[in-house]
Amino acid sequence: MADDSENRIIALEETVAHQAKTIEELSDQLTEQWRVVEQVRAKLDRLTERFLNLEEQSLEAPAITKPPHY
Repeated sequence: MADDSENRIIALEETVAHQAKTIEELSDQLTEQWRVVEQVRAKLDRLTERFLNLEEQSLEAPAITKPPHY
């Protein structure tokens, strides 16, 4: 019976070790994904600002009128 308990404990320790490794890998992947999300968010903010500036400039542009020869 002691041998059976020891085998169960070893199996549980192996399972915990595998789970700990998996959790660490997932945490690393999550950290990397968060870094990518932050980069994309920053790029989106820059593009949004650029778009709004271009939109403002187009509103300030002179109105298109007919050429004088018409």
